[in-house]
Amino acid sequence: MKVKMILPALTEAESPFWRPIKYSLFPPLGLATLAAYLDPDDLVEIQDQHVEELYLDDEPDLVVIQVYITNAYRAYNIATHYRQKGAYVVLGGLHVTSLPQEAMPYADSIFLGPGEDTFPQFLQDFKNGTPQKTYRSPIRTLAGLPPVRRELIKRNRYLVPNSLVVTRGCPHHCDFCYKDAFFEGGKSFYTQLVDDALAEIERLPGRHLYFLDDHLLGNVKFATALFDGMRGMNRVFQAASTLDGILRGNLIEKAAEAGLRSVFVGFETFSPENLRQSNKRQNMVNDYQKAVNRLHSLGIMINGSFVFGLDHDNTDVFKRTVDWGVQQALTTATYHILTPYPGTRLFKEMQKNGRIMTRNWNLYDTRNVVYQTKGLSQQELKDGYDWAYREFYSWRNIFRASLRHESDKHKLKHLLYSGGWKKFEPFWNFLIKTRGLNHMLPLLEAILSKVKPASSPSMANPEPVKLVLAGAEKS
Repeated sequence: MKVKMILPALTEAESPFWRPIKYSLFPPLGLATLAAYLDPDDLVEIQDQHVEELYLDDEPDLVVIQVYITNAYRAYNIATHYRQKGAYVVLGGLHVTSLPQEAMPYADSIFLGPGEDTFPQFLQDFKNGTPQKTYRSPIRTLAGLPPVRRELIKRNRYLVPNSLVVTRGCPHHCDFCYKDAFFEGGKSFYTQLVDDALAEIERLPGRHLYFLDDHLLGNVKFATALFDGMRGMNRVFQAASTLDGILRGNLIEKAAEAGLRSVFVGFETFSPENLRQSNKRQNMVNDYQKAVNRLHSLGIMINGSFVFGLDHDNTDVFKRTVDWGVQQALTTATYHILTPYPGTRLFKEMQKNGRIMTRNWNLYDTRNVVYQTKGLSQQELKDGYDWAYREFYSWRNIFRASLRHESDKHKLKHLLYSGGWKKFEPFWNFLIKTRGLNHMLPLLEAILSKVKPASSPSMANPEPVKLVLAGAEKS
């Protein structure tokens, strides 16, 4: 059987904000995971439209397409094309799970929720000539997960080919997050067996790893055993965590000993009213400053995530957020315009109140305003978002933030990572076009090498900026 698995490009790939390096980081790991269930005799190809031109003149027997919200229309067009050629087309992913009735006309079968337990059943049904129209995930387990088909990944086209996921979902329930809709009807957070996760890590060449898990530190028992098992592997890795994961016990220290060098942290907002509105309770009782200091003391770089446009934001939110990020020496910052994704509690609430302004999914990229705002006008929100990115990544602020570290090595590491990420776009584009992107891995590993400041960074006495955290003023 000839099988083609496709990740269509997100709409951002054709927007003024398109940054090829951002979408050349990670291979389509979900498709490579599902490919592991195919027979060894099947002819399988994975195509990622972000890093290669999509070839549509072939005639596969089975086409599997992964659908996100901003590639949905493109995915539907590709699906229609292959169905007209006689291929059997299946669609799955976040958007399909959120809006199955929308996706169903474009597919022979759709998958709702995780595919590890349903895709094998589909393959059996397909070979028996009895495929179902809808497959919904009833069982949530990663036990016995076959090794990811990494030989199908075109490693030289990605900066971070060693990406992996060892857990599914997240233990928290933020109103703006897709997770609850995707995992509806079963467990919303579960892990691999530790030995299986360690075996997958052992398979990966080089030193660098990137855990794409929503919350790698979410299960203390699993994460502790994982980090203990990784000690001595000489790995450096990047991952994501919530504030409570960073502040709980000594788990973050264990992660650092295992090789954690950079962490994505969802700060999101400084307003307790906004935290309550978003049901982001894990941030309500935590001290942002304490978490930042703890990470810096371990030499871990911070990518802070922030959301603009929550109902209690006003026009000063952009400057306060950027100033805080610079003063706290965040290495990178990711800003988002609040986006009510279909299937989330936020979308349902806004829809009930008549605040959804468009269902053009191409605009649901966290860069555009798609809902009726409060506190800020739509133009103020869009302009403030654009300003925040320009300001945080200005050379002036990159240098200011890097100099707030005490260790010269930490200063240089910050400068190289932050500046390299945003200020050398022509260089990255050249590497992508010449298929040399993967050659930059040794430099990335060097930048992520261990650094231990002599003491906490010079954020101990930051420039005063009034922030509201968990109901109390912090300076």
